[in-house]
Amino acid sequence: MDYKELRSRGEGVTSAEIRHRVEAARAVQAGRGFYNAHIPHQQLRRLCSLDAAGERTLEMAVRRMSLSARAHDRILRVARTIADLGGSEMVSGKHLAEAVQYRSLDRSYWA
Repeated sequence: MDYKELRSRGEGVTSAEIRHRVEAARAVQAGRGFYNAHIPHQQLRRLCSLDAAGERTLEMAVRRMSLSARAHDRILRVARTIADLGGSEMVSGKHLAEAVQYRSLDRSYWA
């Protein structure tokens, strides 16, 4: 959500709208045969195909944060979920940046 949306006097998104988005994302995931948290490692690259910005974002995160292969895969799964919630088939740089941000928040919280 961008700054203008946060500051607008609109009603925002209702719980029913969010529920609908989550249900739609879960249906997409079920159609793949498993939910994103359970994507087999062998299928992760295929199901989490990245655009050019996504590749650059993930590469930068791996280098700067010294991510392990396991952390790399977790970020891909979270980014896939973010893309699903947005109705996107491709995982973009924006989805990856958000997933990396959640990873950074999680690390600082537990440190």
